[in-house]
Parts: sequence; structure tokens; C-alpha cells
Amino acid sequence: MSEQTQAQGGSARRVVVVGAGMAGVQTAVALREQGFTGSVTLIGAEPHQPYDRPPLSKAVLLGKAEGSAFDVDFESLDIELQLGCEALGVRPGDHELDTAEGPVPYDVLVLATGAEPIRLPGAEGVPGVHLLRTLDDAERLRPVLAQQHDIVVVGAGWIGAEFATAAREAGCAVTVVEAADRPLAGALPPEVAAPMVAWYANSGADLRTHARVERIEAGAVVLDDGSRVPAGAVVVGIGARPATEWLAGSGIALGVHGEVLADERLRTSVPDVYAVGDCASFPSGRYGERLLVHHWDNALQGPRTVAANIVGETAAVYDPVPYFWSEQFGRFVQYVGHHTSADTMVWRGDPEGAAWTVCWLRSGRLTALLAVGRPRDLAQGRRLIEAGAIMDPELLPDPSRPLKEATA
Repeated sequence: MSEQTQAQGGSARRVVVVGAGMAGVQTAVALREQGFTGSVTLIGAEPHQPYDRPPLSKAVLLGKAEGSAFDVDFESLDIELQLGCEALGVRPGDHELDTAEGPVPYDVLVLATGAEPIRLPGAEGVPGVHLLRTLDDAERLRPVLAQQHDIVVVGAGWIGAEFATAAREAGCAVTVVEAADRPLAGALPPEVAAPMVAWYANSGADLRTHARVERIEAGAVVLDDGSRVPAGAVVVGIGARPATEWLAGSGIALGVHGEVLADERLRTSVPDVYAVGDCASFPSGRYGERLLVHHWDNALQGPRTVAANIVGETAAVYDPVPYFWSEQFGRFVQYVGHHTSADTMVWRGDPEGAAWTVCWLRSGRLTALLAVGRPRDLAQGRRLIEAGAIMDPELLPDPSRPLKEATA
């Protein structure tokens, strides 16, 4: 990879950031905070002022907030906004970004286009079928909840659970259909997801696993077993993929999931182009594999590394301990780390109770932790993972013992 950007440092005249979500906004802000004095342009496809996404499935959806715009004074920071402007391609050799409004020259380009929801085949254009990714999506869904329609949620992942939670709070009848045998099948092992099945029933939501959608008709979802589920509205939450199709032909290397392949400094395969947030994967020295993290904290932390590498003279390496949280069915769920290479799993507390924790270890070291209603475990666990702490297998299972006192 080229060292051109690093050599330019803070003297780069024009930084263009594509994507006006958390990762893009934080990159622009971090550049100013770290002393960058050149021009900064933030380009977003949506016409709205840049906004935060997590409230969309909570306060905005339920009408408790009108929006979630970032509290950033772009004018005082001398950050130029180009909103309602879709990026169409990149020509690295010319140092130009092609947009619907014409070419935009850059000295350094930052890709922060996030992820886009996976659509349900055959459901596009069908009336009453919704996604929940943008502010416009949330505003279209708000009256649906207010009218207390029968709602079918397709997918029992994080977004499906959060939407089902909001819909039940609004008084809607909710059925969640999931093709796998459990909720969060792509994120958690079966034994960890198992206690979450009861959360749906206890909230009054009907969870149907091993259930695939055959087709959607007026007023109903037809499953592959022939059963019909009444549906005044359908919300699809079956995952997201990096929003990178527009990079075709650019020469920027993409991974197997369509994500931009960034290096440890979040540089792409072409000179003077960085990638950050949901659209990019990065190599983790901590976990020994490439990580693709679709969570808010990654979009908050990564931009500081990008800005440091654009501005600074010392290389900044990105190797975070991933973190995310979710509010579902009256529970606060937090996850930190990365568990796929763990060799041991330890429970703290009763999984049928209101609060419990799961710890994952590799060679005795804490590598990941899921906490349900135990924020202190999460906070201490995060620090222990960062420190590479080795845990005592006899002390760790005791939920009454502070996690930090269960080290070997």
C-alpha cells in the first residue's frame, strides 16, 4: 500500500468523506479535533441532516423523539455538507469521486458508506412491507405502530428483536418468523440464544422458528409450510451487507461479504483511500483474524484512527475490542469482544433469571462476554479483555463475585 497519504500528513488540502452516518461524521469531526486545517467535505446520500441510527428502532419509532440529528456544528468546524448526493464511483488514478452531482476531487478519500439492509426476495414493491434502516423508514413505520396493526417481523436478529419490542410496547400483535432454529442464530451459540426464546413469549410476541416466508399477500404472510400469518404490515430484518456496490470497477479490493478490505491503519488497497465503519473489515492482531463489525461503537472508534493516520506522522493501528448493546423485551443486552475462537464458555448466573453473563475464554484468557442486565460485568470484562487477563475457572462462575476479582 502507498505511503503517500502518510507523507502528506496534515498538509493534505482536500479530505472527502463519503457517508454521513456515525462513521462519516465522526471522521470529519476527528480531523478537526486532531488539527487538520485543509478542507473537509462530508457527502451523504440522504437529504436529512446527519443523524444517529440507534434511536430509530426506539424513541423515533415510538414517536418519543422527532429525530436523532447529531449535535455537531458543521459550520463552525468548517465541514462542508453535500447532502442528497449519491456517490456513484471512484477513480483513484484521477483522485476523483463520481457523484450524482458531478465529480468531486480529493487528496484523501474516506469511505464510510455503512451497510444496507438485505431485502426479502419477492417482497420489493409489495405494499405494507417495510425495512428499518433510515429516518424515512422509521417515519413510515411510526403510524403503522400507532394504528396497532398486526405485524409480522421477518428475522429474529438484533434489529428484529428491537423492532418487535417497540411494536409490543405500542400495543401491536407481533409474530416473528425466523428461518433458523433460534433467535440470533448468526450471532450466538445455541445454548446462549436458548434463554432468549422465552423473552418473546413473555412479552406477548409469537416467535416461530424453522419458518421461511413463501410469499407475502395482501393482509398475510404465507410460510413454506402453507400456514398464513395475519399481517397488516411486514417488517424485514434479515441482516445487512456493506454498501459497496457503487465501488465496482474502482480497483478497491473487496472481501467475501462485499466489504472494503482495510489494513491495520484502515487504508484500502489503493493510495489515499481509507475505509471505516460498517462498510469495511480490518485485521485484528488481538483476535488473529479479519473482523467485519456492524455496530455503533466501531463506527465511533474507527474514525479516530483514520484521522490520526491522515493528520499524524506516527502510524496509528486499529485493533479495538468490539462492543455493542441492544435493548429488547425489557432487557439491556451488552456484548464485548469476539468469541468465535474461544475454547471455553462459562456462565455467571441463572440464564432463566433476569440477569446473567456468559464469558468466553481462550487458553484461560477472557476473549468475549455477553451480559444481560449485568452492566458491571460488562464494564469490568471489557477492561480485562483489553488487558489480556487470565481468569480463575473456579472463581469465574460465581455471579456474586466481581469479575475483576475472578482473575487467576
